[in-house]
Amino acid sequence: MQLLPLIKSYMKSFLITVFASVFLLSCQDKPSKPYKPASLGSINTLAVVMDNELWEGAVGDKVREHFAAPVLGLTWDEPLLNLEHMPSSVFRGTTRHRRAVLFVDLDTVSGAQIQEDLYATPQKVAVIKGKTESELITSIESASEQIISSFKKMELEESQSRFLKSLSKETVLSEKFGISMRLPSVYNVGKEEDGFVWMDREIQKGSMNIIVYEMPGDSFESDSTFVQDIVQMRDSIGKRHIPGPDVPGKTTYMGTEKAFAPYVFPAEVAGKKAVEVRGIWEVVNYPMAGPFLTYIINDKERNRKLVLEGFTFAPATNKRDYMFELEAIMKTVNFQ
Repeated sequence: MQLLPLIKSYMKSFLITVFASVFLLSCQDKPSKPYKPASLGSINTLAVVMDNELWEGAVGDKVREHFAAPVLGLTWDEPLLNLEHMPSSVFRGTTRHRRAVLFVDLDTVSGAQIQEDLYATPQKVAVIKGKTESELITSIESASEQIISSFKKMELEESQSRFLKSLSKETVLSEKFGISMRLPSVYNVGKEEDGFVWMDREIQKGSMNIIVYEMPGDSFESDSTFVQDIVQMRDSIGKRHIPGPDVPGKTTYMGTEKAFAPYVFPAEVAGKKAVEVRGIWEVVNYPMAGPFLTYIINDKERNRKLVLEGFTFAPATNKRDYMFELEAIMKTVNFQ
């Protein structure tokens, strides 16, 4: 009998066994992530888990004061979040899969924290605790801004992920402005003029709109006239590109509501410094109005201010969710 073939056969079997053992051990070293179901819930809806007694008293009032505060820049008051209260005894089963959850409870400690993907994904669960009702109220006041910001970021991302199901194939923004946006396919280009693009979609009682245009890089340099300059810019663009209904003997166009100054905030969009403007538009010489949201982005590389604006026309209808969708779309802008 020849020994060499036997030795080779033995070594081959030995190496296969060693390799298989190492492979199995390496797989065991990697802990598998526990399965988390997909989260549930409408956009901008918050499950508030707290005892009925707390909900109906001063603590509940404080929760409503912050988490259901009116959204700025709408034609009438609408809450930041729709609050759906439930006692802890009800918070079980698929109810735990709600995307945004707020726990408020008395405990031996005071404070607040935010946990991610606790029962489902994506999910954020904010927990606010206090030793007394007074401490609970203090914790709500100090933590609400951060918690609301965290919820809003998640809701924007959820809204944006839903756009991926059907995106527009329009290339006009890339060709004219060197940008792209995740624009749902239900939006159509309604007007394309020199340095100006208007896209819209029909809704049940009106329309949702996005306009894009450029301003010179040195626009809005004066702090003392900043808001006034923004209003003047909007009105001039509206007069030039966004006409209103035909009225004999009158010129109608979209302008800025004169009775209320717009809200202006610093912002960042696509990694660039920007300004966020919220307010009410109106049609000059005609009874039409609605909310608008504008981002003025400082694009230093191209020595311009790029302006993105979303506005809604939906008479006698709540508009918060329409404006939230427009915000989510505009915040997907990418500079090429």
